[in-house]
Order: sequence, then structure tokens, then C-alpha cells
Amino acid sequence: MLVDKPAGPSSFAIVRGLREKTGARTGHAGTLDPFATGLLLVLLGAFTKQAQRFVGLTKEYETEVDLSATTSTGDPEGEIVEEHKPPAQDLLHERIAALRGEVDLQIPAASAIKIGGERAYKLMRRGVEVDMPFRHTTVHELEVLDYDGRIARLRTHLSSGGYVRSLAEALGGHCVSLRRTSVGPFRIEDADEERVIAPEEALAKL
Repeated sequence: MLVDKPAGPSSFAIVRGLREKTGARTGHAGTLDPFATGLLLVLLGAFTKQAQRFVGLTKEYETEVDLSATTSTGDPEGEIVEEHKPPAQDLLHERIAALRGEVDLQIPAASAIKIGGERAYKLMRRGVEVDMPFRHTTVHELEVLDYDGRIARLRTHLSSGGYVRSLAEALGGHCVSLRRTSVGPFRIEDADEERVIAPEEALAKL
């Protein structure tokens, strides 16, 4: 099932709601942060066992990045860590160019990866400072759609496991909005909570 997730609820809450609605076992193939919107792939019934075939797909996003400040979470839900003057347009394009291709990006502290056996975001909430690791990411595309001198609207196409919040941090800002527009061959335009895609049709797209 292709779901257009609204801002607010967690991915787990969306999956739980569909489990209650359908009565089937449910799972998703790639989390979206609560503030984010866009395409969520939900697998139903026995097809949840195929999740790994979908988790590794590349993903496309559109995001608005506030380049005047960084936050503790890389998004609008965190506390402001540093405020500064946004870059001029030519400098922004230089930074963008340096982030295309194969790059190592620091994983946000507000993420679900485990540090010493515990989720990073739980450590952050307790005030535990963690030296977050870097993750090798392929940035297939990173394009400036608009820039008003403070907020940059970007489109990006990332390898699986890449964090848009990490890109925002590398640019000296934080995401104020984030929308996932595709997961592999599946696109947000096809999202429909009333339609269950047959397993053979979903696998054929891969």
C-alpha cells in the first residue's frame, strides 16, 4: 500500500492505524520523521517478509532548509544550537556541489540507530552527549529549486539510509519541511490508502 503520510503522526502510528483498519499484519519499508510528509510503503500480511527488498531502494525528497540556524535535531522540533548569517547564493551553490556524489554525512543525534545498544534519540532526550558516527551516502541528485536568502528549497535523490537532515546540517542549517516523493519506482502521485497493490505487481516494479 502506498500512503501519503501527513505531518504529525509517526510512521509507526500510520502502520498501527492500517493494521487496525485491515486486520492484517503490517510493516513499513523506511521510516519518515513525525514532522515529515510523503510516501510511506506499507506491507501487509505475509508480504511483510519481503520488507528487505524495499528498504534498500533509493529515495527522493523535497525539503526546505533554514540556513540561518542549526538545531539539536536537524529539524524544527529541536532547540536552536547556533544562529548565523545565511550564505550568499553563489556560496550555497558551492556547498551544494560539494555534497553531490559519494559523501560521508554525520548521522543526526535524533535518529533510531543504536549507540551502545540504545537508540540515539533516547540518549539525546536524556541529555547524553554522543559522538555520532558518519554514514557513507550516495547523493545522486541535489538541486536548488528556490532560495530567498534564508530558506533554500531543495530536491534530492539519496541512497538508502541517507538522512536529508544530515545534508541540511552539512549546509549549515536545518530542515523546516521534508516531503518524500518517491521510493525506488514508487511515486507519491500513486499514493492511495484505499488500494492494495498485488504482490506480483509490486515485485514487477523492482
